[in-house]
Amino acid sequence: MADSETYQLVDLQEDFVVIDKPASINFHDEGEIGSGLFNRLKGQLGLPELYPVHRLDKMTSGLLLFARNKSTAQEFQRLFNEHKVEKYYLAISDRKPKKKQGLIKGDMAKSRRGMWKLLRSIENPAISQFFSYGLGAGKRLFIIKPHSGKTHQIRVALNSIGSPIIGDKAYYAQSQADRGYLHAFALRFKLNQQAFQYMLPPNSGELFMQSDTQQQITALSAPWELPWPNL
Repeated sequence: MADSETYQLVDLQEDFVVIDKPASINFHDEGEIGSGLFNRLKGQLGLPELYPVHRLDKMTSGLLLFARNKSTAQEFQRLFNEHKVEKYYLAISDRKPKKKQGLIKGDMAKSRRGMWKLLRSIENPAISQFFSYGLGAGKRLFIIKPHSGKTHQIRVALNSIGSPIIGDKAYYAQSQADRGYLHAFALRFKLNQQAFQYMLPPNSGELFMQSDTQQQITALSAPWELPWPNL
């Protein structure tokens, strides 16, 4: 049913679909390059209706959620707007952060060449919490919990504390890597009075696959149980 080179099916529910998006696959169609993930998924699953309820950047792998009908899409939109969908991401950087854990908060504004920057103002801020863990050789694994859904939010947040993501061609152009090291690791939400939670470790990328990284990811296997401070 699924093209394993495009995505892996994680869960197929009556009202929604969860997939594992590979890195380097664009969500939208790319002109002459071909169909994007959304149209491929809809065709391959043979679903009459499919609605995107959130998105992942091209470089980002991991859990991606789609609604199978309009009413569920509207309900997910409400849940996201009310910050009732918990999302957790993993990232790796080889630059020392200004702080090893905490809160990154600020308005975001367009910068140059499709990039964004974090501002000091907080009128409509992007909000992210994070912990980080040393991996040796100057690298750190970050687990990030965004409380808003701004474009490039996590990439900009980590760049703002001096730790751009390895392989991020926009925010860390000098970094050479086999992929961008950002992964949508876990989701948790309630829909129709039923609780759902998904946790999916990355399955590609040399740095993600290294034993010390794998051990640390295993230790984070219930990210909602970490001591996240109240905002």
